[in-house]
Amino acid sequence: MQDDLIQLAKKSRAASNKIARLTTGEKNNLLSAMAEQLLKQKESILKANAVDIESAKENKLSSAMLDRLLLTPERISGMAKALEEIVQLQDPVGEISDERIRPNGLKVEMMRIPLGVIAIIYEARPNVTSDAAGLCLKSGNAVILRGGSEAFNSNKAIVKALQDGLESCGVDAATITFVPTTDRQAMLELLKLDYYIDLVIPRGGEGLIHFVAENSRIPVIKHYKGICHLYVDKDADIEMAIKLLIDGKTSRPGVCNALETLLVHKEIAKTFLPRANEEMKKRGVEIRGCEKTKSILPDITSAKKEDFGFEFLDLIIAAKVVDNYDEAVAHIEEFGSNHTEVITTKNSETAQKFIRDINSSSVMVNASSRFADGGEMGLGAEIGISTTKLHAYGPMGLEALTTRKFVVVGDGQIRHKIE
Repeated sequence: MQDDLIQLAKKSRAASNKIARLTTGEKNNLLSAMAEQLLKQKESILKANAVDIESAKENKLSSAMLDRLLLTPERISGMAKALEEIVQLQDPVGEISDERIRPNGLKVEMMRIPLGVIAIIYEARPNVTSDAAGLCLKSGNAVILRGGSEAFNSNKAIVKALQDGLESCGVDAATITFVPTTDRQAMLELLKLDYYIDLVIPRGGEGLIHFVAENSRIPVIKHYKGICHLYVDKDADIEMAIKLLIDGKTSRPGVCNALETLLVHKEIAKTFLPRANEEMKKRGVEIRGCEKTKSILPDITSAKKEDFGFEFLDLIIAAKVVDNYDEAVAHIEEFGSNHTEVITTKNSETAQKFIRDINSSSVMVNASSRFADGGEMGLGAEIGISTTKLHAYGPMGLEALTTRKFVVVGDGQIRHKIE
């Protein structure tokens, strides 16, 4: 297995050197060819996905996990559309910035370049396969994809379509590489290949992220979990707050930018919480509240200490009444995960203070947590969301898949006088 993975990584490294030299137009043509093949091979992808769905049901995966795993004709069309949207994005490769002239006449500037080979290790969502491949290609990188066992057949079928798109344009299929086994040992061996792989991006549950971070010799972008809070300030608009709660909690509860905790200022709690409870009940959401919350909503479940800071990924939300703004911020600092925090308030001074005080990768003012997404923020399909500050923070688009090199242009300047 180790020898096979080394050969796979070598081919990926060789392909990365070629893909890095392609023009923007050539890369865009590849993306369009990949999108075309996804649509052409839609039926075979759906058949492969049906096998994965049946297996997932037999293994009693949660409804949230089944939703992540499921492919439909519309979702495959969405994957193809996402690739075409990447075509429209500005290519960061070759971008020149920070130009300056030194006293000796040297021109020093920074040029944006690809990282090289990026390994994506992920669970469930098959759409990650095409999103990751598209973003890596547009930014001039080769990609090695290692999906979870629950989506093995789906991922294999998607990669075949993407590789067929590459080959139709005369480009090495190793630009997009699929690890053809679900053996956990393969992941361990892959994480040792720091000579060939430049960056690892794990996407999935907290357990997967910890496993990758603890076993990798390669730099890792980490996103442990999404503990997203909605703080309803004393100066909030009640109807706006209700809409933000409904969208943040119920539109897709199984994703990382869904709300997990509701914080409510005590001065608005008696007005807001009954309305919130009514709307949550309509949508099948269980509220687990602190003692103060339960005194206002006696029929809800009592929250346990571990409910705060827990990623439910389900129709469950923890709720707490706070005495003031500072208590809300302190709670977020203790239990947040640097993902996304939301304040709803009509007080602009409080909003600006929240922006300064909260250092999560996305801070929302009067906007749903569900906008913490690369596409919604104008980055195109995202490669993931980083909750660690090096080298990227928050939703990661094309630019986050590149680095910069120094370019120095002179006219014969030398540093030391030649005797």
